[in-house]
Amino acid sequence: MHNRYRRMLDSGSGRGKRFSPLMLAGLSVPVVLALIATAVFVLPHLGTHAAAVNGDCTLIVPPNPLSAQGLATPYQLVATNPDNGPCNEANKMQGAFVQGAVIDPATGAISIYNPLVIDQGTQPAAQPVVPQLPANGIVALWFGFNGNNLTLQDTNGSLQQGRCVNGVNGSIFGQFAYCNARTFFRAANQAIQAGLLKPPALGMANDGQPCPSVRDFGVVDQDQSDNVITTYLVTANGQTAQMTAANAAALQNTQTQANGSDNRLLAVSPMMAPDLADPGQMLPALPLDELQAAAQQAAPIALVPAGDPMVLNNNQPDLNKIDAYRRGVDQMLAQGLNGASTTTYCTNLLAIGPTRMQLDAQFTKGRPSPDPAVANSLFNFLAQRFVTSYGANGLNCTGLLNKPDPVTVTQDGNGVTINAVINGVNTNGNGNGNGNGNGNGNGNGNGNGNGNGNGNNGVNCMVNGTAIAGCMGTTTINGQTCTLSFANNTVNVTCPAAQGNNMGNGNGNTNTTQTMQAQQVTQAMQCMGQQQTAQTTQCKQMMQQQQGQMTMQMQTVIQNLQTLANAQQALPPAQIQQTLQTILTLVGVTGMRGQTLQQILAGLVSLATLPAMQTQPAQAMVKCFQGAQAQQNVQGQQVMQCVQNNG
Repeated sequence: MHNRYRRMLDSGSGRGKRFSPLMLAGLSVPVVLALIATAVFVLPHLGTHAAAVNGDCTLIVPPNPLSAQGLATPYQLVATNPDNGPCNEANKMQGAFVQGAVIDPATGAISIYNPLVIDQGTQPAAQPVVPQLPANGIVALWFGFNGNNLTLQDTNGSLQQGRCVNGVNGSIFGQFAYCNARTFFRAANQAIQAGLLKPPALGMANDGQPCPSVRDFGVVDQDQSDNVITTYLVTANGQTAQMTAANAAALQNTQTQANGSDNRLLAVSPMMAPDLADPGQMLPALPLDELQAAAQQAAPIALVPAGDPMVLNNNQPDLNKIDAYRRGVDQMLAQGLNGASTTTYCTNLLAIGPTRMQLDAQFTKGRPSPDPAVANSLFNFLAQRFVTSYGANGLNCTGLLNKPDPVTVTQDGNGVTINAVINGVNTNGNGNGNGNGNGNGNGNGNGNGNGNGNGNNGVNCMVNGTAIAGCMGTTTINGQTCTLSFANNTVNVTCPAAQGNNMGNGNGNTNTTQTMQAQQVTQAMQCMGQQQTAQTTQCKQMMQQQQGQMTMQMQTVIQNLQTLANAQQALPPAQIQQTLQTILTLVGVTGMRGQTLQQILAGLVSLATLPAMQTQPAQAMVKCFQGAQAQQNVQGQQVMQCVQNNG
């Protein structure tokens, strides 16, 4: 993930460059959050006093990069434009990193091997270990960078041999690239489907919440999934070596060099695999984090949005670039820009991020900052990171949502954040409540407020698929602008057309709107289930006509359904699970019951014949849906459990 601040430094091009130097003192900084264990962040720090550094470097990819010999051949770092200054791997602000993984399709076993990066024309401090690869093993590579733009350079066809992706149509991602990731993840998901590979559960954090994955809105920011968990040894003369026990013992006066990454801030039990360069050692890795997140992250699930700086092309959204990036980190394709809505991403970031920060403040306020040049404590550091991501120079959530940043920071004369306040967040909500306010006159204000405050959880409301942070603000219900307020553990919903208040703690969904959504979704599901018949054309035309009249949330639902319908073969169970969880969350299924819920169940059952659903876990979901249909008083949460328990 790229949950980082980036330093704005002059690279000689006449404009500010974004850097990500977390480790300025030689050692990566372990940060213990209440959420879990160790984390290393690098975030954008504006107004640094650091000297000019060339932030644009090139990494020369050796021949046959997916072979054992290619993995053991050092990558060479060089300046993309030497006129802007040199690039040196020992420089914390210019470090480039390579992470490799190999899967044995026969057993599902994954191993990790981190190739070495050296400066062009130099020798490594210790020769890299030549790995022993399994027969028919599938190797993939991922790249991270502490500078601004990292370009991969070919050596005798190495980029084609490795099936490397640096961006699209001459527009590079920036700090991220990959080789053969798509093939690797396909094999890994097949192994998961066959029961050969089992990503571990995320575990429970000290704050009583599930530990975050790389797709948790509690930890992501403007550009997620862009760091590798690779560490090198650096000698006093600037040479580098692989991080192994043998090298650490043999080389004197070394420091560690790491890709600044909050991938290190994940589960209590992160997914790990053997290190082929250091027998007996287990390592975390970017691909393992993504596989664990795909399998275990509960909705809402953070996927690379269209506004992510890494996927912009000339500062404009680019669907091809979004999908190219997502392929490299095992995320579902966007199926259109609405499927990667930055507005939806910001909505979830606003609803979840500040609440988690506030919940963990009791732990993070007493922890040191990973970068004292950014903030004087871990809490202030995380707050400043959120401010940057939420603001106009990040995802521009302020403009997209027309809602102010709930986080306010105070900086000293050196630009260091010394205090932060999170406004409108309550972390002491309790209980569940239902409220109905029937208005007089022409309008009905029938609203169900299904509470969502449990113990220390922050109170956030979900109205017709739109998250409202702190249950405070305005939203549209039955075509009317309604106001939400929160006090004394009670959510008050006031609508002009309904002269009563809907009171309850948590998620408000009007009966009328919810019923209409259920009808739309059911119709779409039944339509998709028929796409393999002669009614295909009629079905698609109908959905296209209706989609333009739907809310953004409903359009996202339809796009997810189209992902299932367009698949020509069975999809990995984890992808099916993620897709259905997203759909059911957006339509508010956990608050449904009665006829409305039965409509949704009928639609879900109609998906059973799709090629995408032809796996044992997917069919188990369908059987669970059928069983729920037969129950007289089935609850929406039971339907969600059908998905969660069969992925």
